[in-house]
Amino acid sequence: MKVDRKTTANSEDETEMCKTIEVALVDHRDLSPPSSAFLSSPVVGDDLTFIPPLNFAMVDNGIFRSGFPDSANFSFLQTLGLRSIICMCPEPYPEQNADFLKANGIRLFQFGIEGYKEPFVNIPEDTIREALKVVLDVRNHPVLIHCKRGKHRTGCVVGCLRKLQRWCLSSIFDEYQRFAAAKARVSDQRFMELFDVSTLKHIPMPFSCLKR
Repeated sequence: MKVDRKTTANSEDETEMCKTIEVALVDHRDLSPPSSAFLSSPVVGDDLTFIPPLNFAMVDNGIFRSGFPDSANFSFLQTLGLRSIICMCPEPYPEQNADFLKANGIRLFQFGIEGYKEPFVNIPEDTIREALKVVLDVRNHPVLIHCKRGKHRTGCVVGCLRKLQRWCLSSIFDEYQRFAAAKARVSDQRFMELFDVSTLKHIPMPFSCLKR
C-alpha cells in the first residue's frame, strides 16, 4: 500500500524563512534510503534569507527601530526601501555597513551618544532633539533608528517621539520596557518624562498624533 507523505527539505540555516515541500510516494515495504536524486533536489529560495536586526520593530509609518544591523540583516533591510539610517552610537560606522548604505543610496545620520550604565548617566537632550528632527522630516522616510542593542538610546528617541504624538507616560514607559526588558533604566524613563517637546511642535508631523 502506498500513501502520500510530505517531507520538508532541511535547511542549513535554521533561521531561513523559505522552505520547499517535497511530496514523495513511500512504500512501507521498502525501507531502503531515498535515492540520491531525491536528496540532491534543489531547495527553492535557498539564497533568500531575510533576518531582521535585533529588536527590530515598526514605530510608525516609514519609521523603524532596531539594534545595530550586520551583514546578515542586509537582505531584510533592502525590503524596507530605506532612505535614511539614524545611528545613535559614537563609534565609526563599520566599513561593510557603510558600503551597504552607499550601494543602496541610504543616507547615514550619526548622533553619537556614549553607552553608559547607571548611576553614570548623561543623555544629551540637544542630541536627542536633533535626531528627532531627522525622524520628523518625511524626506528621510523610510528611516531606521538604531543603537547597539536597540534598547536604551533608541528607546529614548522613540519615547520622546511618543511624547510628540501625545502618548500618556504609562504607555511610553510600557513600550520602552518591552524592548529594554530586564535592562530597563529608571534614568531613561526620567529623561523621557522631563524631555521638553515644545521646541519641536512647530515641525509638521508626518503622521497622526495618537493618544494612548
